[in-house]
Amino acid sequence: MVSKDENDYVSFNDGYVDRLIRLREIHQDLLPKYGPQWHKHSTNTIRVEALARILYWNNLYQNIIDVPGVICEFGVRYGSTLSILTNLRSILEPFNHSRIIYGFDTFEGLKSTTSADGTLAKDGDFTVPENFEVILSEILTLLEADSPMSHVKKFELIKGDAINTVDDWLNDNPHAIISMCILDMDIYKPTKVVLEKIIPRLTKGSVIVFDELNFKDFPGETIALQEVLGTNSVRLRRTPTQTHCAWCVWGE
Repeated sequence: MVSKDENDYVSFNDGYVDRLIRLREIHQDLLPKYGPQWHKHSTNTIRVEALARILYWNNLYQNIIDVPGVICEFGVRYGSTLSILTNLRSILEPFNHSRIIYGFDTFEGLKSTTSADGTLAKDGDFTVPENFEVILSEILTLLEADSPMSHVKKFELIKGDAINTVDDWLNDNPHAIISMCILDMDIYKPTKVVLEKIIPRLTKGSVIVFDELNFKDFPGETIALQEVLGTNSVRLRRTPTQTHCAWCVWGE
């Protein structure tokens, strides 16, 4: 049976959480013992879901190598995807300083939930610690510091409800083509509003990524896609490693 734990994660009650807790205990015990190379050795506790996620983003990123433009992620929470994308940029196109990565989030949990979002999602879900965007900004700065073109800042965090902040971003960045738009806000209204507004900034080959598509417990994202684009007007793709993730290539 699907449920939400104390951190608002949807999970299955089959001992999964217990195993995660034990791996975390081992991880926390070993971390101080690894020395300066802690970041390499600590991957010995990586779960298959985390590794699959990294491989998933690597596959998607390679689809935009020859597509000009920025990356916009709408819904970043703790910023793990932003960190992965930052590292992938350093590996796959280290000198492309125009590939700015923008992260949009309230940093206060979900807002603007409606009846279209089913019964699980509610305002305030998926919160992060107060002022977490400051910590995330430092993380991304540190990751960029040892990459090529490190003197050029190549990320920006935009705090607030994307329903409102997307307009300011579009006005402030009239030059920006969106090579990849990641829609991970989970719910109907902001997904629909953002999708409608970013379409003029896409080019043929741009990738639109959905994180909760065809998901019974979070129907809002699929409904937004149906109303804005129509599911029969785009070729949706998926990967075996991600159950509810899907993407399409604009103009395909």
